[in-house]
Amino acid sequence: MSNARLLVLTELFLPTKGGTAVWAAEVYKRLGGKDIHIVTADVPDAAQVDAVHPNSVHRLNLKRVAWLKPESLVMYARFFFKSLALALTHRFDAIHAFRALPEGLVAWAVARLTFRPVVIYAHGEELTTWGKGGKYKAMRFALRHADRIIANSEHTRGTLLNMGIDAGRISIICPGVDVNVFRPGLDYSGLRESLGIGAEEKLVFSVGRLSRRKGFDQAIRAVALLRKEGLPVRYVIAGIGEDAEYLDVLIKEHHAQNFIHRIGAVKEADLPRWMNACDVFAMPNRDINGDSEGFGMVFIEAAACGKPSIAGRAGGTSSAVLHQVTGLRVDGENLDELLHDLKRLLEDSELASRLGQSGYQRVQTDFSWNQVAFMTSNLFCE
Repeated sequence: MSNARLLVLTELFLPTKGGTAVWAAEVYKRLGGKDIHIVTADVPDAAQVDAVHPNSVHRLNLKRVAWLKPESLVMYARFFFKSLALALTHRFDAIHAFRALPEGLVAWAVARLTFRPVVIYAHGEELTTWGKGGKYKAMRFALRHADRIIANSEHTRGTLLNMGIDAGRISIICPGVDVNVFRPGLDYSGLRESLGIGAEEKLVFSVGRLSRRKGFDQAIRAVALLRKEGLPVRYVIAGIGEDAEYLDVLIKEHHAQNFIHRIGAVKEADLPRWMNACDVFAMPNRDINGDSEGFGMVFIEAAACGKPSIAGRAGGTSSAVLHQVTGLRVDGENLDELLHDLKRLLEDSELASRLGQSGYQRVQTDFSWNQVAFMTSNLFCE
Protein backbone atom coordinates (compact mmCIF):
# COMPACT_ATOMS: atom_id res chain seq x y z
CA MET A 1 0.00 0.00 0.00
CA SER A 2 3.00 2.31 0.26
CA ASN A 3 3.81 2.77 -3.46
CA ALA A 4 0.72 4.61 -4.70
CA ARG A 5 1.29 7.74 -6.77
CA LEU A 6 -2.02 9.55 -6.77
CA LEU A 7 -3.53 12.94 -7.46
CA VAL A 8 -6.42 13.41 -5.01
CA LEU A 9 -8.94 16.22 -5.49
CA THR A 10 -11.09 17.03 -2.48
CA GLU A 11 -12.62 20.38 -1.60
CA LEU A 12 -13.12 19.03 1.94
CA PHE A 13 -10.01 18.12 3.95
CA LEU A 14 -8.82 18.56 7.52
CA PRO A 15 -9.08 20.77 9.52
CA THR A 16 -12.54 21.14 7.94
CA LYS A 17 -15.06 19.15 10.01
CA GLY A 18 -17.06 16.27 8.61
CA GLY A 19 -16.82 12.69 7.44
CA THR A 20 -15.52 13.41 3.92
CA ALA A 21 -12.61 15.51 5.22
CA VAL A 22 -11.66 12.82 7.73
CA TRP A 23 -11.96 10.04 5.13
CA ALA A 24 -9.62 11.82 2.70
CA ALA A 25 -7.01 12.47 5.39
CA GLU A 26 -7.09 9.03 6.98
CA VAL A 27 -7.03 6.81 3.88
CA TYR A 28 -4.38 8.51 1.77
CA LYS A 29 -1.84 8.89 4.55
CA ARG A 30 -2.00 5.09 4.81
CA LEU A 31 -1.58 4.61 1.06
CA GLY A 32 1.67 6.49 0.66
CA GLY A 33 3.78 9.55 1.38
CA LYS A 34 4.78 12.61 -0.63
CA ASP A 35 4.03 10.84 -3.94
CA ILE A 36 0.35 11.33 -3.12
CA HIS A 37 -0.64 14.92 -3.90
CA ILE A 38 -3.85 16.31 -2.40
CA VAL A 39 -5.40 19.44 -3.93
CA THR A 40 -7.85 21.04 -1.53
CA ALA A 41 -9.28 24.28 -0.15
CA ASP A 42 -7.28 26.74 1.90
CA VAL A 43 -9.02 27.12 5.26
CA PRO A 44 -8.06 28.58 8.67
CA ASP A 45 -5.51 26.49 10.62
CA ALA A 46 -4.62 24.46 7.51
CA ALA A 47 -0.88 25.02 7.99
CA GLN A 48 -0.80 23.01 11.23
CA VAL A 49 -2.47 20.03 9.52
CA ASP A 50 -0.25 20.18 6.43
CA ALA A 51 2.95 20.38 8.49
CA VAL A 52 2.40 16.90 9.96
CA HIS A 53 0.40 15.21 7.18
CA PRO A 54 2.58 12.69 5.27
CA ASN A 55 1.09 13.47 1.83
CA SER A 56 1.87 16.55 -0.28
CA VAL A 57 -0.99 18.98 0.33
CA HIS A 58 -1.70 21.88 -2.05
CA ARG A 59 -4.10 24.58 -0.83
CA LEU A 60 -6.21 26.79 -3.13
CA ASN A 61 -8.71 29.58 -2.62
CA LEU A 62 -11.88 27.72 -3.65
CA LYS A 63 -14.44 30.30 -2.53
CA ARG A 64 -17.36 30.91 -4.86
CA VAL A 65 -17.65 34.37 -6.42
CA ALA A 66 -21.21 35.65 -5.97
CA TRP A 67 -21.33 38.00 -8.99
CA LEU A 68 -20.14 35.33 -11.43
CA LYS A 69 -22.57 33.08 -13.28
CA PRO A 70 -21.99 30.31 -12.48
CA GLU A 71 -20.52 31.53 -9.20
CA SER A 72 -18.23 28.49 -8.98
CA LEU A 73 -16.46 29.25 -12.27
CA VAL A 74 -13.26 30.63 -10.69
CA MET A 75 -13.16 27.70 -8.26
CA TYR A 76 -13.34 25.20 -11.15
CA ALA A 77 -10.61 27.08 -13.02
CA ARG A 78 -8.24 27.11 -10.02
CA PHE A 79 -8.89 23.43 -9.34
CA PHE A 80 -8.29 22.57 -13.00
CA PHE A 81 -5.09 24.49 -13.63
CA LYS A 82 -3.42 23.39 -10.39
CA SER A 83 -4.41 19.76 -10.96
CA LEU A 84 -3.29 19.84 -14.60
CA ALA A 85 0.08 21.32 -13.66
CA LEU A 86 0.64 18.55 -11.12
CA ALA A 87 -0.53 15.83 -13.53
CA LEU A 88 1.85 17.08 -16.25
CA THR A 89 4.86 17.12 -13.92
CA HIS A 90 4.25 13.87 -11.99
CA ARG A 91 3.72 10.27 -13.10
CA PHE A 92 0.47 9.58 -11.25
CA ASP A 93 -1.11 6.13 -11.35
CA ALA A 94 -4.62 7.62 -11.09
CA ILE A 95 -6.66 10.66 -10.20
CA HIS A 96 -9.10 10.34 -7.29
CA ALA A 97 -11.98 12.79 -6.82
CA PHE A 98 -13.92 12.85 -3.56
CA ARG A 99 -17.19 13.97 -5.19
CA ALA A 100 -18.56 14.13 -8.70
CA LEU A 101 -18.83 17.93 -8.46
CA PRO A 102 -16.68 19.92 -8.48
CA GLU A 103 -13.81 17.47 -8.10
CA GLY A 104 -14.97 14.70 -10.45
CA LEU A 105 -15.57 16.97 -13.41
CA VAL A 106 -12.13 18.55 -12.97
CA ALA A 107 -10.55 15.10 -12.60
CA TRP A 108 -12.20 13.93 -15.84
CA ALA A 109 -10.92 16.97 -17.75
CA VAL A 110 -7.37 16.57 -16.42
CA ALA A 111 -7.44 12.81 -17.06
CA ARG A 112 -8.50 13.32 -20.69
CA LEU A 113 -5.44 15.54 -21.23
CA THR A 114 -2.95 13.34 -19.34
CA PHE A 115 -4.32 9.83 -20.04
CA ARG A 116 -4.85 8.81 -16.41
CA PRO A 117 -7.69 6.70 -14.94
CA VAL A 118 -10.25 8.47 -12.75
CA VAL A 119 -11.83 7.26 -9.50
CA ILE A 120 -14.83 9.23 -8.14
CA TYR A 121 -16.40 8.82 -4.71
CA ALA A 122 -20.20 8.83 -4.33
CA HIS A 123 -21.60 9.54 -0.86
CA GLY A 124 -25.34 9.34 -1.47
CA GLU A 125 -27.01 12.60 -0.52
CA GLU A 126 -25.40 14.59 -3.36
CA LEU A 127 -26.94 12.17 -5.87
CA THR A 128 -30.52 12.84 -4.77
CA THR A 129 -30.60 16.52 -3.73
CA TRP A 130 -29.50 18.29 -6.91
CA GLY A 131 -32.73 17.89 -8.87
CA LYS A 132 -32.52 17.01 -12.57
CA GLY A 133 -31.14 20.28 -13.95
CA GLY A 134 -27.72 21.29 -15.23
CA LYS A 135 -25.89 20.45 -12.00
CA TYR A 136 -27.36 16.95 -11.96
CA LYS A 137 -26.49 16.40 -15.62
CA ALA A 138 -22.88 17.51 -15.04
CA MET A 139 -22.61 15.19 -12.05
CA ARG A 140 -24.05 12.27 -14.03
CA PHE A 141 -21.65 12.99 -16.89
CA ALA A 142 -18.64 12.88 -14.53
CA LEU A 143 -19.83 9.63 -12.93
CA ARG A 144 -20.54 7.93 -16.26
CA HIS A 145 -17.05 8.82 -17.51
CA ALA A 146 -15.18 7.64 -14.40
CA ASP A 147 -13.13 4.46 -14.66
CA ARG A 148 -14.16 3.44 -11.15
CA ILE A 149 -16.71 4.75 -8.65
CA ILE A 150 -16.45 4.18 -4.90
CA ALA A 151 -19.94 3.99 -3.35
CA ASN A 152 -20.08 4.38 0.43
CA SER A 153 -23.03 1.97 0.90
CA GLU A 154 -25.35 -0.48 -0.86
CA HIS A 155 -27.97 2.27 -0.92
CA THR A 156 -25.61 4.64 -2.76
CA ARG A 157 -24.75 1.85 -5.22
CA GLY A 158 -28.48 1.41 -5.91
CA THR A 159 -28.86 5.13 -6.53
CA LEU A 160 -25.95 5.05 -8.99
CA LEU A 161 -27.49 2.11 -10.86
CA ASN A 162 -30.75 4.08 -11.17
CA MET A 163 -28.72 6.90 -12.74
CA GLY A 164 -27.54 4.55 -15.47
CA ILE A 165 -24.04 3.95 -14.10
CA ASP A 166 -22.45 0.66 -15.19
CA ALA A 167 -22.54 -1.80 -12.25
CA GLY A 168 -19.13 -3.21 -13.22
CA ARG A 169 -17.43 0.09 -12.45
CA ILE A 170 -18.91 0.50 -8.94
CA SER A 171 -17.00 -0.70 -5.86
CA ILE A 172 -18.51 -0.44 -2.38
CA ILE A 173 -16.05 0.86 0.19
CA CYS A 174 -17.59 2.12 3.41
CA PRO A 175 -15.88 4.84 5.43
CA GLY A 176 -13.89 3.83 8.47
CA VAL A 177 -12.99 4.80 12.02
CA ASP A 178 -9.74 5.23 13.92
CA VAL A 179 -9.98 2.28 16.31
CA ASN A 180 -7.12 3.69 18.38
CA VAL A 181 -9.14 6.84 19.07
CA PHE A 182 -12.67 5.40 19.26
CA ARG A 183 -12.47 2.44 21.64
CA PRO A 184 -14.13 1.15 24.78
CA GLY A 185 -12.81 1.85 28.26
CA LEU A 186 -11.93 5.52 27.82
CA ASP A 187 -12.02 7.75 30.89
CA TYR A 188 -15.12 9.94 30.64
CA SER A 189 -15.06 11.28 34.17
CA GLY A 190 -16.35 14.82 34.38
CA LEU A 191 -18.54 14.70 31.26
CA ARG A 192 -21.75 13.40 32.83
CA GLU A 193 -21.02 15.32 36.02
CA SER A 194 -20.71 18.59 34.06
CA LEU A 195 -24.42 18.31 33.24
CA GLY A 196 -25.46 16.86 36.59
CA ILE A 197 -26.18 13.41 35.14
CA GLY A 198 -26.33 10.87 37.95
CA ALA A 199 -24.69 7.45 37.84
CA GLU A 200 -28.13 5.80 37.98
CA GLU A 201 -29.44 7.74 34.97
CA LYS A 202 -29.37 6.37 31.43
CA LEU A 203 -27.78 8.57 28.77
CA VAL A 204 -28.73 8.84 25.10
CA PHE A 205 -26.15 10.66 22.97
CA SER A 206 -26.30 12.19 19.48
CA VAL A 207 -23.72 14.05 17.43
CA GLY A 208 -23.85 15.48 13.94
CA ARG A 209 -24.80 18.51 11.91
CA LEU A 210 -28.02 19.89 13.32
CA SER A 211 -30.16 19.37 10.23
CA ARG A 212 -33.73 18.10 10.04
CA ARG A 213 -32.89 14.80 8.34
CA LYS A 214 -30.79 13.66 11.31
CA GLY A 215 -33.96 13.15 13.39
CA PHE A 216 -32.74 14.84 16.57
CA ASP A 217 -36.16 16.47 16.94
CA GLN A 218 -37.81 13.05 17.03
CA ALA A 219 -35.29 11.86 19.62
CA ILE A 220 -36.13 14.91 21.78
CA ARG A 221 -39.83 14.00 21.62
CA ALA A 222 -39.10 10.36 22.45
CA VAL A 223 -36.86 11.13 25.44
CA ALA A 224 -39.40 13.64 26.79
CA LEU A 225 -42.10 10.95 26.66
CA LEU A 226 -39.82 8.38 28.34
CA ARG A 227 -39.19 10.82 31.19
CA LYS A 228 -42.94 11.28 31.57
CA GLU A 229 -43.20 7.51 31.92
CA GLY A 230 -40.71 7.69 34.78
CA LEU A 231 -37.61 6.36 33.01
CA PRO A 232 -34.47 8.07 34.42
CA VAL A 233 -33.00 9.08 31.06
CA ARG A 234 -31.01 12.10 29.88
CA TYR A 235 -30.26 13.17 26.31
CA VAL A 236 -27.16 15.04 25.10
CA ILE A 237 -26.99 16.49 21.56
CA ALA A 238 -23.58 17.60 20.25
CA GLY A 239 -22.99 19.52 17.04
CA ILE A 240 -23.79 22.78 15.30
CA GLY A 241 -26.05 23.57 12.36
CA GLU A 242 -29.10 25.29 10.96
CA ASP A 243 -31.58 23.54 13.27
CA ALA A 244 -30.03 24.75 16.54
CA GLU A 245 -32.74 27.28 17.34
CA TYR A 246 -35.51 24.89 16.27
CA LEU A 247 -34.20 22.19 18.62
CA ASP A 248 -33.87 24.68 21.50
CA VAL A 249 -37.51 25.73 21.04
CA LEU A 250 -38.57 22.08 20.94
CA ILE A 251 -36.71 21.34 24.19
CA LYS A 252 -38.47 24.28 25.89
CA GLU A 253 -41.88 23.23 24.53
CA HIS A 254 -41.40 19.84 26.23
CA HIS A 255 -40.15 21.49 29.44
CA ALA A 256 -37.07 19.31 29.02
CA GLN A 257 -34.26 21.79 29.79
CA ASN A 258 -33.34 19.82 32.92
CA PHE A 259 -32.77 16.52 31.14
CA ILE A 260 -32.12 17.31 27.44
CA HIS A 261 -28.86 19.16 26.85
CA ARG A 262 -27.67 20.70 23.59
CA ILE A 263 -23.95 21.23 24.10
CA GLY A 264 -22.83 22.60 20.70
CA ALA A 265 -19.53 21.60 19.12
CA VAL A 266 -17.39 19.25 21.19
CA LYS A 267 -13.61 19.02 21.20
CA GLU A 268 -12.24 16.30 18.98
CA ALA A 269 -10.71 14.52 21.97
CA ASP A 270 -14.01 14.57 23.86
CA LEU A 271 -16.15 12.87 21.20
CA PRO A 272 -14.94 9.31 21.88
CA ARG A 273 -15.28 10.07 25.61
CA TRP A 274 -18.93 11.05 25.13
CA MET A 275 -19.47 7.84 23.14
CA ASN A 276 -18.11 5.93 26.14
CA ALA A 277 -20.22 7.94 28.58
CA CYS A 278 -23.55 7.10 26.90
CA ASP A 279 -25.71 3.99 27.02
CA VAL A 280 -27.22 4.36 23.54
CA PHE A 281 -26.20 6.38 20.49
CA ALA A 282 -29.19 7.76 18.56
CA MET A 283 -29.63 9.31 15.13
CA PRO A 284 -33.10 8.33 13.86
CA ASN A 285 -32.50 9.85 10.43
CA ARG A 286 -35.14 10.24 7.74
CA ASP A 287 -35.39 11.29 4.12
CA ILE A 288 -36.45 14.91 3.55
CA ASN A 289 -36.98 15.94 -0.09
CA GLY A 290 -34.30 13.51 -1.28
CA ASP A 291 -31.83 14.61 1.40
CA SER A 292 -30.87 11.39 3.17
CA GLU A 293 -28.01 9.88 5.17
CA GLY A 294 -25.55 8.27 2.75
CA PHE A 295 -23.94 6.03 5.38
CA GLY A 296 -23.51 7.52 8.86
CA MET A 297 -19.92 7.38 10.11
CA VAL A 298 -21.08 8.30 13.62
CA PHE A 299 -22.75 4.89 13.93
CA ILE A 300 -19.48 3.04 13.48
CA GLU A 301 -17.72 5.48 15.81
CA ALA A 302 -20.28 4.52 18.46
CA ALA A 303 -19.86 0.83 17.62
CA ALA A 304 -16.07 1.18 17.96
CA CYS A 305 -16.75 2.29 21.55
CA GLY A 306 -18.96 -0.76 22.14
CA LYS A 307 -22.27 1.14 22.06
CA PRO A 308 -25.52 0.13 20.33
CA SER A 309 -27.18 2.57 17.95
CA ILE A 310 -30.68 3.64 17.03
CA ALA A 311 -30.66 4.57 13.33
CA GLY A 312 -33.32 5.58 10.84
CA ARG A 313 -34.14 3.23 7.99
CA ALA A 314 -33.75 5.95 5.36
CA GLY A 315 -30.67 6.20 3.16
CA GLY A 316 -27.60 4.01 3.53
CA THR A 317 -27.67 3.32 7.27
CA SER A 318 -28.20 -0.41 6.62
CA SER A 319 -24.48 -0.59 5.81
CA ALA A 320 -23.54 1.13 9.09
CA VAL A 321 -26.07 -0.45 11.48
CA LEU A 322 -27.18 -4.07 11.15
CA HIS A 323 -30.73 -4.29 12.50
CA GLN A 324 -30.92 -6.38 15.69
CA VAL A 325 -27.22 -7.23 15.31
CA THR A 326 -25.34 -3.99 16.06
CA GLY A 327 -28.31 -1.74 16.77
CA LEU A 328 -31.93 -1.07 15.85
CA ARG A 329 -33.21 0.69 12.72
CA VAL A 330 -36.54 2.49 12.89
CA ASP A 331 -38.82 4.57 10.71
CA GLY A 332 -37.54 8.04 11.59
CA GLU A 333 -40.98 9.51 10.86
CA ASN A 334 -42.71 7.13 13.28
CA LEU A 335 -42.41 8.45 16.85
CA ASP A 336 -44.13 5.40 18.37
CA GLU A 337 -41.62 3.05 16.75
CA LEU A 338 -38.68 5.16 17.89
CA LEU A 339 -40.12 5.38 21.40
CA HIS A 340 -40.62 1.61 21.59
CA ASP A 341 -37.12 0.69 20.39
CA LEU A 342 -35.32 3.36 22.41
CA LYS A 343 -37.12 2.23 25.55
CA ARG A 344 -36.26 -1.38 24.73
CA LEU A 345 -32.53 -0.61 24.49
CA LEU A 346 -32.51 1.52 27.65
CA GLU A 347 -34.38 -1.03 29.76
CA ASP A 348 -32.77 -4.22 28.46
CA SER A 349 -29.11 -3.81 29.39
CA GLU A 350 -28.31 -7.34 28.22
CA LEU A 351 -29.64 -6.58 24.73
CA ALA A 352 -27.79 -3.25 24.62
CA SER A 353 -24.56 -4.91 25.69
CA ARG A 354 -24.93 -7.70 23.13
CA LEU A 355 -25.59 -5.29 20.25
CA GLY A 356 -22.76 -3.03 21.37
CA GLN A 357 -20.29 -5.91 21.54
CA SER A 358 -21.37 -7.20 18.13
CA GLY A 359 -20.87 -3.72 16.67
CA TYR A 360 -17.43 -3.50 18.24
CA GLN A 361 -16.34 -6.81 16.71
CA ARG A 362 -17.65 -5.78 13.28
CA VAL A 363 -15.72 -2.52 13.38
CA GLN A 364 -12.46 -4.30 14.18
CA THR A 365 -12.96 -6.61 11.19
CA ASP A 366 -14.45 -4.31 8.56
CA PHE A 367 -14.16 -0.62 9.44
CA SER A 368 -10.68 0.27 10.67
CA TRP A 369 -9.04 2.88 8.45
CA ASN A 370 -6.31 0.35 7.69
CA GLN A 371 -8.93 -1.98 6.23
CA VAL A 372 -10.51 0.85 4.21
CA ALA A 373 -7.07 1.82 2.89
CA PHE A 374 -6.36 -1.80 1.94
CA MET A 375 -9.62 -2.01 -0.04
CA THR A 376 -8.85 1.31 -1.73
CA SER A 377 -5.36 0.13 -2.67
CA ASN A 378 -6.87 -2.93 -4.35
CA LEU A 379 -8.59 -0.62 -6.85
CA PHE A 380 -5.19 -0.03 -8.45
CA CYS A 381 -4.91 -3.72 -9.18
CA GLU A 382 -8.30 -4.09 -10.90
